[in-house]
Amino acid sequence: MPSREAILAYIAEHPGKATKREISKHFGISGGARIALKRLLKELSEDGLVEKHRKKLTRPGDIPAITVLLITERDDDGEFVAQPANWDSDHGSPPRVLIRQNRGKPLVPAPGVGDRVLAHVDPADLGETGFAHTARIIKVLEKRAASILGVVRITPGGARIEPVDRKQKEADVSPDDLNGAKNGDLVSVEPKRATRYGLPRVRVIEVIGEMTSEKAVSMIAIHAHDIPYIFPAQVLEDAEAAKPAKLSGGREDWRDIPLVTIDPADAKDHDDAVYAEPDTDPENPGGFLVTVAIADVAWYVRPNSALDREALKRGNSVYFPDRVVPMLPERISNDLCSLRESEDRPALAVRMQFTAEGKKKFHWFHRIMMRSAAKLSYQQAQAAIDGRPDDKTGPLLEPILKPLWAAYAVMKRGRDSREPLDLDLPERKVIVGADGAIDRIVVPERLDAHKLIEEFMIQANVAAAETLERKGSPLVYRVHDAPSLAKLESLREFLATIEMNLPKSGNLRPSNFNTILDRVKDSEHAALVNEVVLRSQSQAIYSPENIGHFGLNLRRYAHFTSPIRRYADLIVHRALIRSLEMGEGGLQDGIDKDLEAIAQEISGAERRAMAAERETIDRLVAHWLADRIGAHFFGRIAGVTRAGLFVKLDETGADGFVPIGSIGSDFYQYDEARQAVIGARNGEMFRLGDTVEVKLVEVAPVAGALRFELMSDGKMLPKGERKVAEREFRGRGRPTGGSFKGRPGGKRR
Repeated sequence: MPSREAILAYIAEHPGKATKREISKHFGISGGARIALKRLLKELSEDGLVEKHRKKLTRPGDIPAITVLLITERDDDGEFVAQPANWDSDHGSPPRVLIRQNRGKPLVPAPGVGDRVLAHVDPADLGETGFAHTARIIKVLEKRAASILGVVRITPGGARIEPVDRKQKEADVSPDDLNGAKNGDLVSVEPKRATRYGLPRVRVIEVIGEMTSEKAVSMIAIHAHDIPYIFPAQVLEDAEAAKPAKLSGGREDWRDIPLVTIDPADAKDHDDAVYAEPDTDPENPGGFLVTVAIADVAWYVRPNSALDREALKRGNSVYFPDRVVPMLPERISNDLCSLRESEDRPALAVRMQFTAEGKKKFHWFHRIMMRSAAKLSYQQAQAAIDGRPDDKTGPLLEPILKPLWAAYAVMKRGRDSREPLDLDLPERKVIVGADGAIDRIVVPERLDAHKLIEEFMIQANVAAAETLERKGSPLVYRVHDAPSLAKLESLREFLATIEMNLPKSGNLRPSNFNTILDRVKDSEHAALVNEVVLRSQSQAIYSPENIGHFGLNLRRYAHFTSPIRRYADLIVHRALIRSLEMGEGGLQDGIDKDLEAIAQEISGAERRAMAAERETIDRLVAHWLADRIGAHFFGRIAGVTRAGLFVKLDETGADGFVPIGSIGSDFYQYDEARQAVIGARNGEMFRLGDTVEVKLVEVAPVAGALRFELMSDGKMLPKGERKVAEREFRGRGRPTGGSFKGRPGGKRR
């Protein structure tokens, strides 16, 4: 048997290549001696002298010969410098690797800073190169957007780029590198060679547009998140060439059924229509038949067509206050597939039978031709039910609207018995004027009309999932996992601070959270508890594997009702068409193997859209408040971190930050269990959900960032809890991130 030192030396000389088999071959170990070698390698591993990655052995901190690197910078000679993409921090700082130029053909795409690459790594002469390793790139695995978005600010001394990402630093740009950009232009820039002193230097590579109008604000988010917003010529040509569907090929004629659309007043496309009538079946007394019809997008958008590829690339429509970036061209979304009043439109419809208790007994899917009897807004339909019909809703009240509300009353019983998660978190809506600037910010009233359409759509989605599961069809579910154990424990610790308990035993259900929410309803803790319960929940995603939907308390759920604006729904439509033999436009063969990747892609597109929409509103509000520096506002603490507090203003819903160093004269320590920062000496506490008064001290409109100063006092910890907190602080030593600075704005009120 070779010595431990000999084996370690061999592994060091062959990083990423040494295996038990190679070691046996090199040292001539065979037969029963292999058992001893296995034991020796295990001892080396237990002693921390070697690590095993699959079957390959390395020393801790070694870089395998073939590995993934992250390009982090260029050196003074313009050469790329990288580090291992997956580095265990227990091994210290990641080693810097010099990237050598490739021999032969250039790499396509060309590598850049921020890219992840597959590379062949070799030891290097540290004295000669200054690096312990060099590498040659085999393949670029993932490209980072090389450009940075910013707004040009011309100054007497030259020009600077104000980045749209608040985490990035300002940069200098020389007149020769402006590429025609003018003051106030939104531009894309790329970094030049780094300098040792001063701001980073960049060059303009694209002028995106003028930022003189607030209408340009949404373009920042579109470019920052790389949202496709220009349709390729082929996609537009195919959309314009599409012909209206005809009543043929097995499509049923439902044009005499008075389906109606109920949408926001400013909606431009209408992809769902509803109808309800009492069930005449004597075996279902008090029951209802509910019909939901959804635009037949699958008729126009066929698998693997240019329209289909572009829709998958976009994943969903993105809604900004001043514009919409649609998933499909307007010829499809606003014309051929929009369920316009009094016009023939193809649709997929589901008719559902509900008992008087709101339990769904049966459902049937149909491919139909429909004609919407009326286009109504939520407010219009609700006003008619509330006794204020207008000229349009008056004739519809008895035959259409009242049966819809009666059916909803039945379905609500089923919903109440199901007990989905019932959070009370009102959402604000930004209304922009003709110039793209904010006109007002409102909290839309939550009407029964909204709840009716929501419940009808949920039940149609359930019916789609049930049918496809019964048929054994591949599909993309909408899944929502139960909260993680870590989040539940954090929530449990928080609730204990307000003398409330979260059950520990058994599987928690939404009803357990609803009990907590009911207990704090109309109390001072209502907003706080709703916020913390929301943060304890997992994020809903798309997946071909069904784990149920925790928030809705449903075993199976799929998105079926919005194929104009969500690609997931289009997949479900195609699956229904194929499974139920409804004609053309069904799901293509062999898609099963691609569904996991598609689900991940459209889940990512959804997160991208949400972030872009949120950031755009932040920037619009920041523009709106830019001339109100020094003004005082009331708001609520919406986030607590070690770095400070996030405050959401009552007036606008805008979020701003209060650095922990500016809070007051005490040392403020973050308390995760209480979701608060607490003064180490005086016990003053600022907690998630607290109402506070703040002063606006800084606005960064391009980044959408606001900085506040607290003007109100916090609540005081009870004496008993204060002593516990003091002991915790002493036990931790002096933590980082706090401050003993005096109050910057005088005494708070």
